[in-house]
Order: sequence, then structure tokens, then C-alpha cells
Amino acid sequence: MKLTQTLMLGSAAMFAGAGAQAADLPVKAKAVEYVKICTLYGAGFYYVPGADTCIKLGGYLRADLTGHAADFTAYHSGTNAANNRLSNYYYARSRFDFNIDTRTATEYGVLRTYADVVFNWTSGSYNGAGAGLTGGATTYSTSGAPGAVADGNLFAGGLGVYTVFLQFAGFTMGHAISQFSTPWVNYPANSFDGLPGGGGTVVGVNQFTYTADFGQGVTLSLSAQDPVQNYQSNLWNVSAISGTGIVGGAYGANDFGGTRAPDLVAMLRVDQAWGLFQASFAAHNNHAGYYGQYETSGSPADKWGGAGLLALSIKNLPTGPGDTINIQGVYTEGATRYNFQEITNSTYSMFGGTGLAGAYGSIGFAGLSDAVFVAGSGLELTTSYGMNAGYTHNWNPSWNTSLYGAYGAVRYNGTAKGYICGSAAMAALLTAGSTCNPDFDLWVIGTRTGWTPVKGLTFSADLNYSQLNQKYAGSINYPGSTTAAKPPAIYEIKDQGTVSLLLRAQRNF
Repeated sequence: MKLTQTLMLGSAAMFAGAGAQAADLPVKAKAVEYVKICTLYGAGFYYVPGADTCIKLGGYLRADLTGHAADFTAYHSGTNAANNRLSNYYYARSRFDFNIDTRTATEYGVLRTYADVVFNWTSGSYNGAGAGLTGGATTYSTSGAPGAVADGNLFAGGLGVYTVFLQFAGFTMGHAISQFSTPWVNYPANSFDGLPGGGGTVVGVNQFTYTADFGQGVTLSLSAQDPVQNYQSNLWNVSAISGTGIVGGAYGANDFGGTRAPDLVAMLRVDQAWGLFQASFAAHNNHAGYYGQYETSGSPADKWGGAGLLALSIKNLPTGPGDTINIQGVYTEGATRYNFQEITNSTYSMFGGTGLAGAYGSIGFAGLSDAVFVAGSGLELTTSYGMNAGYTHNWNPSWNTSLYGAYGAVRYNGTAKGYICGSAAMAALLTAGSTCNPDFDLWVIGTRTGWTPVKGLTFSADLNYSQLNQKYAGSINYPGSTTAAKPPAIYEIKDQGTVSLLLRAQRNF
């Protein structure tokens, strides 16, 4: 009996041990779904796990230092253009850019979404708001773009949304580069932002676009885009003109009405191995507010303006592999921002020295507009034209140098000049024998050299000179400015120039 009990207990223990060992055996894991490379849309795309959507992440980190330039635009107005102790000699900016590109194949073609956002920190600097007896700044900027008042905001920066759009079945919907612009936008061979002579919107514009692809690199785009932030300069009601405004580059009150119509854009492009040809056209509606404070004062009728652009890019020149020439020219009437793109100034007021006896200093002033009017009149559209071009030469895979130039001209018709020059404010400002002519030219010439020691990392220096050539002659009775610390005195009217430098380190990923 004891033997039987012993055998039974031993057997139970054996099975119990076997059961415990079986329970300890590892359970077979599910197969890991690794991220797969997507080859459908070029390098850098991967399949989203569990989906048929391909995604690409990219961006850059950048550190900039500018000499005699704010936000990479020359000192053409404001306190910095006073060229005195209130002017800032430099700005610094750190930026992180992040973009996401997703694409999915559908029966209607590729469904694409794209977003590009930036995070900026711009160094603090005095904003030049002269006040009281000091004749100097009372506040400083530490956040966002130069000039923003954010005292002590040491841990904040600026968030920028460049492009956010969706593409489907030939349509582009959202915030994207204007169809009017060339692929190089404002940068034919430069890093500097302030070139006239092109369509602009490097930071995008809201639009609804359809693009037809005819094959062999030939496309036609038709677009409706929002003009408010990118494609309106000034709509001056000259009835409100003042001497202080004139010397600041403003010929009255900026008198826009509410939005009525989007800009209508058509673009034809031929993009092939040898380079690119593009022709763009835009229609722009000018819609003013009222002549006076109340709607009973009346208003001018709307008037449509327009712009046209021709562009050419030539690649792989005989001068070296990868060498390129980019050139574009534009003509506008009542749509000046299609020439002087949105990162350039809309008003100009620059100070300098003088050799004129009895004059304290010199000044150059000018302003953009889409149209001007006075009480009881219609809109007089402003004409402009310009071009920019750049040549880039690669010395070797690590070094390249470019030369670039730009020119923009603004012309007012005879009626508009009569409104501006015939005003009492202009008569009080100009000294006897001086000439009134609000037309002006702006030109820029520069060079950029870049060094890429390793793939994706580039150090560059961009140096340029810009000059305001205005058509006034003689001198003015300057009313004085506490903001710029400029005293009331006689000032010679004179062309003004400025030098700008941009040093940059950028890591692309």
C-alpha cells in the first residue's frame, strides 16, 4: 500500500513539474512590422506601418548673423535707416524648420499633403522708439521678428507657418507658393531676402489651384489666391497726405476696402533637363474704402490691375557641372507686389550725409502703391517693372560662388503725380526751386559664397549693395523726427545706398 501511494505521488509530482515547465515555455511573438522604404516618390520616403501611405520627414537647422540688415532685408526705412546711434549694427536669428510630406496612390492619382513650419528666435535689439529728452529707445525686442515689443520675454520665440496644403486629382488647396512665382521664388542665386523683380510668396499664399500636366515637363496652372497679406502694397487716399508721411514714403492714408475678389493667376511652365521656361499672368482687383470717414462721403469704383512674368533657367552650363543661370522679368499695373515682393519694403526713407551748403544732412524717400486717388476721383493705377538674375558657379563639390542682381522701378502717371505734387503738404515740404516726382528705382547687386564640408552642412556669406534712386531734386524743410532723432532742418534730397551682410550656417536633414 505504501508502495502504491509512493508511485502515485511521484507520478503526480512528475506531471506537475512537466506542467510547470510547459507553462514557462515562451509564447511565440507576433511578427514585427518593420518600416519599409517607399520607392514610388523618390528618396527619403517610407511606408507608414499598417498603411499604404508614404511619408517623408525633413527640414533644417539654421544660425544667421546679419550685418546692417534686419531679418535679411536691407535698411531702407525706419530707425535703422537713420544711420545714427539708434541704428542696429547687427541681428542674429536661430531657426528650426520641420516639414512633413505624405503621399498615397489612389485611382484619381496621388493624394498628397505637405506642411512646412518654422520656429525662430531673433536676438533682442532696441526698437528705436525715441521718446522724451533722451532721443533714444525705451523698449527692446526679444521675440519673433525684429521690432516686436516683448520686453523680458526671454523664453519665447516665433512660430511660422510657411506652407500647408493638400493636392488631389490635379488640385492644390491651402497655403502654398504662388503659381505666379518661379521655382527659385526670390532667390536666383542669393540668400538675401530683399530683391525686387519677382513674384515672391516664399512663405506661401492661400490658394485654390488646378494644374494640368501635358507631359514632357509641360504644365498649365489656373489659380485663385488671396491677395491681402502678400499682394497688396498701398492704396493711397492722397486727400490725407501730410509732410511727415511724405518723408516716410507715404502719400496719404492707406485706404483699402474689404475683400471682394481673389487674384486670378495663370502659369505655363516647361521644365526639362536643359532648364526651365515660365510665363505667368495675374489679375488683381483694387477695391478702396471711402473718400472720407463716413460712407456718405462716397468712394471710387473698383479697378482691375494685372501683372505678367517671363522666366528662364539654364542648367549644367559649359562653365562647370551644376552651374546655373536664373533670370526673371516682370511688368505690373495696379499690382505692384508682383514686382516688389512681400519681403521688400513698401515705403522708403533713408538718411545720409550731404555736401549741400546750409543743409544738415540728406534724405531719400519713396513709396509703393497699387493705386492713388483723391476725394471725388477714380483710382489711378501705378505702373512698375523689374527683373532679377543670378549665376552660380561650382568650383568643386564643396565650394560655389554666385553673382546676382535685381532692379525694380515704380512709375506714377501724370494724374497721380498731380495729386501728390499738387498737394499743400508737398508744397510746404519742398524748398524753392526743388522738383517733385514720386517715381523711383531700386537696384541691388551682390555675391554669395558657400562651403559644404560634409553633405547637408553649408556655411555661407552673402554680401550686397542696394541703392534707392529717386526722381525728386533739390531739398526739403524736414519737419524733424523724435523716433529717428533727426532735427528739423534743411535736408538735401539725394539717392541713398546701403551695404548688407548675411552669414549663415545651415544643416539640412
